[in-house]
Amino acid sequence: MTLSDTRLAEIAAEVGRVPGVIGVVLGGSRARGTHTPESDTDLGIYYRAPLDVDRLGAVARSLSGASARVTEPGGWGPWVDGGGWLEVDGGALDFIYRDLDRVRGVCADVGQGRYAFHQQGGHPLGFADHAYAGELALGRILSDPTGELARLRSSLQPYPPALSQALVAGLWEADFLVAVARKGLPRTDTAFVAGCLFRLVGVCAHALHGAAGRWLINEKGAVAATNALPGAPERFAERVDQAFAAVEGDPLRLRLAIDIAADLVLDTTDACTMMVR
Repeated sequence: MTLSDTRLAEIAAEVGRVPGVIGVVLGGSRARGTHTPESDTDLGIYYRAPLDVDRLGAVARSLSGASARVTEPGGWGPWVDGGGWLEVDGGALDFIYRDLDRVRGVCADVGQGRYAFHQQGGHPLGFADHAYAGELALGRILSDPTGELARLRSSLQPYPPALSQALVAGLWEADFLVAVARKGLPRTDTAFVAGCLFRLVGVCAHALHGAAGRWLINEKGAVAATNALPGAPERFAERVDQAFAAVEGDPLRLRLAIDIAADLVLDTTDACTMMVR
């Protein structure tokens, strides 16, 4: 079920009255208009410590019933942070914490071309810290009484050129991973090769988004999103599927998987060169 704009505004206003909350942003597929009826509604809760978790929990229970719970900041890990999974008006509503001072730091970093992937449960590639900037750039601000979120988002327009350059430069790792994956061939180490190829594809996807000046904020759907980019390598998604389909115990098939990935890295490098001209 889709919450109406009026209902979202009501919820954002209520959350915004919690001490520590600076603003509320509609995120995810619903903010981008790519959602389906089954999609969750993601509300980014931008806070500055201390966040009154008890008060926020009371808001959650008023919306979702007595069993609703929210975490302390950091309860879901250092980068996902925390929040709560609620059911409101028959649909899934997720509270997702974002420490505003940390988000400001990331936004400053991307402006200087600095980014990193951080170990985080549920994120096999690693949590891309520049996703914080992308979430704000792509989100729909619902509550921002001080205007701080709007000013921060304006600093991300247009897409930071330094981040674009850094993500493309990061393709060195994809090329390196091809060589590393080949070290798994003598032992027919399918798990090792698969891990190398997964990271290789992620690096390529972020580089192509950077070259195109588009934000990539989630590993899920990254290949499809990359395939849809203007100027992306031809049949990007199909070739990724072909590479992973060849990851099996047959040494010749495993070599084929790496060869497909190697060609994809070369074409990604060429595509990025053309896209950033």
